[in-house]
Amino acid sequence: MALVHEFEKSGNWLFRRRSWLPAILVIAGIIVLYLTNRQAILYDSTEELAFLGISLLGEAVRIITVGFAPRGTSGRNTAAGQVADELNTSGIYSVVRHPLYIGNFLMWLGPVLFLRSLMAIVFFILVYWLYYERIMFAEEQFLRRKFGEIYDKWSENVKAVIPRFKGFIKPTLSFSVKTVLKREHNSFINIFVIFVALDLFRNYFLSERVYLTPMWTYLGIPAFIIWAVIRLIHKKTVWFESEGR
Repeated sequence: MALVHEFEKSGNWLFRRRSWLPAILVIAGIIVLYLTNRQAILYDSTEELAFLGISLLGEAVRIITVGFAPRGTSGRNTAAGQVADELNTSGIYSVVRHPLYIGNFLMWLGPVLFLRSLMAIVFFILVYWLYYERIMFAEEQFLRRKFGEIYDKWSENVKAVIPRFKGFIKPTLSFSVKTVLKREHNSFINIFVIFVALDLFRNYFLSERVYLTPMWTYLGIPAFIIWAVIRLIHKKTVWFESEGR
C-alpha cells in the first residue's frame, strides 16, 4: 500500500476511534501522579486555576468554531466518517484549517500541566501530534477530492494549525448559542470531570484519604449543575434545534 493511502486509512481508523484518546490520557495521568515526586503535585490554587483557564481557552476555541458552523460542513464530521456538504473558509476557518483540534489540544494541555511533569508534557505533545496528524491528513484528502481547486486555493493561504493574523473573513452565519449548548455541553463538563478526578487521585496519593480539595468542589458542583440542566433541556425538548445548524 502506498504511504499516502496508508496514512489516509490509518487516519480514518483513528478518527472513528478518537474517543479512546481521552481515556488513555486520563489513565496515563493517574499513573504519572502516582509515580511523580509528591512535593511537585501539592495543591496550588493559582497554578491549578491557570491550568483550568488553559482548558477553558481550548473550549472557547471550540465554541467559536461550532457556533458559526453550518450544518453538513467540514466542521461537522461524525463517528461514521467525514461530512462536508460545503467547505468552511470563513470565520475562524479563514485563520486556521483545523481550529477544533487546536481547541482540543488546549483543553487537554490543562490537565497535563496539572501533573507538573516535563516528561508528561513532552510525551503528550508527541502523542497528540502523531495521533491527530493522521486524522488531519485523512480529512484533508477527503476535502481535496470533494472540493478540488477550491480546497487547494484555500489551503495555500491558511495554515493547518498555525493561525495567521491577517485575511480574516467574516463568518457567513451568525453565532448560534443554541448550537453551542447542544454540541459543547459534554466537552465542557469533561474538563471539570478530569480535573476533579486528578484532584481526587492526587489527594489519595498524598494522604491515603479520598477527598476533594475545596476549590475543585466549588468549581465542580456548579459545572455539573449547568451540564445537567443543559442535558435535560437537550433530551426533553427541541429548544436547541436551529434551522441550517
